Amino acid sequence: MSKILLFLAEGFEEIEALTVVDVLRRADIVCDTCSLQGKNVTGSHKISVEADKLIEEINENEYDGVVIPGGMPGAENLKNSDKVVAIVKKFQAEDKIVAAICAGPIVLGRAEITYGKNITSYPGYEDELGKCNYVEEIVADDDKLITSRGPATAIYFGLKLVEKIKGEAVSNKLKEGMMLNFVENKIKG
Repeated sequence: MSKILLFLAEGFEEIEALTVVDVLRRADIVCDTCSLQGKNVTGSHKISVEADKLIEEINENEYDGVVIPGGMPGAENLKNSDKVVAIVKKFQAEDKIVAAICAGPIVLGRAEITYGKNITSYPGYEDELGKCNYVEEIVADDDKLITSRGPATAIYFGLKLVEKIKGEAVSNKLKEGMMLNFVENKIKG
């Protein structure tokens, strides 16, 4: 069974973090939330959540991928964590999934894993992403390096992770069950 690690730091973006956890768990993918300090973590909109684990409790070898949510100062706190950056570098070197959304890709920039890769982020963070190929996509998928734009793209980001882990059919079934197809069809008219 696949297992994903999602980091939480004070000031994380609630929609981006919790949507991804929800979507992965709906697909029967284990997703552990991990705090840098203390089990209770407060997001950028003052919503507090209890993390599943503390960073010193994890064994990163148990995980198949890592997710970095955005939000400020959450993404900055993750970028400034040497342990988080080391895990991101290790996962990239081991060909595991490394995913970040919104301001979260600044962690990938600090980890120096973006060179020549298709990367997206929240507008305004382009200069902190390293020498990447910056694209303005809902989700940028460069093999196992996955990035996304912001709160409105969180469901698509989560579904792309499901697709990478369990395949397109599972992702599409989940998309249908969550009524995303219905919404997209209504928008199209």
